[in-house]
Formats: sequence, C-alpha cells, structure tokens
Amino acid sequence: MFEFLQPAGWARPIGYANGVAARGKMIFVAGQIGWNEHCQFESDDLVAQTSQTLKNVAAVLRAGGAGPEHIVSMTWFMLDRKEYSARLKEIGTVYRDVIGRHFPAMTALQVSGLIEDRAKVEIQAIAVIPDQMD
Repeated sequence: MFEFLQPAGWARPIGYANGVAARGKMIFVAGQIGWNEHCQFESDDLVAQTSQTLKNVAAVLRAGGAGPEHIVSMTWFMLDRKEYSARLKEIGTVYRDVIGRHFPAMTALQVSGLIEDRAKVEIQAIAVIPDQMD
C-alpha cells in the first residue's frame, strides 16, 4: 500500500508527489537511457528518447514482477533543462502513454553529460510491490 505525502497547507504538486510512503518488495531500476534492447539509439530527439527510456524502465519493472503503478520515486537526469521545459507538454504525453497517470516522488536534474554520448536523458526509478494484506 502506498501513502502519498502532502504536508498540510502546501500547494498540490502537478505531475509528481512530494513524498511517498510504501511497504513491500523493493525494486531498484538502474539509470535507463533512450536506446533499445540492443543498446542502439533509434533517435536523437529528446521526446523520442524519453519515451524509449520510460519503456526501458517499465521493462525492468516487469522483469521484477512490477508495473509503472509500483514506482515510488524517479530521478531524471537531462542534458538541457531549457529543451526539457520547452517540450514538457510532449514529454508529459509520452510519460502518460507509458507510466499512466501515476505520479511518484520525482527529482529532475540538469547534468553536464551522460556516459553514452548520444543520450539526452537518463531515468532511475525505485518501485515497491506492496505486501499482501492477510
């Protein structure tokens, strides 16, 4: 079971949660980038890479018996925050296409580089499959 944490009197966040409390099997997804399962980039476009990155996160979750609805935290690393902000509507669309309307605790950071030269975004995630209730 998840509990979304919203301090009293705080404005409601849009597209993320301020905090999440959870109990259960934890799955830690290493930073994923926008290449396919053969480690090949199909696009240099930020939105296309974001879509593929999110699909990669979802694939790792499935391998652990989880789904996007189990994500409690995501950290986004991007090369260009201005491009990210300018294309936020498109990124929101691909996010909802893959993750749905599930908005965990999130952090987004601009970084000076990622290990793979063609990568424009990297996303790390933590998921929790809730304990079964007796």
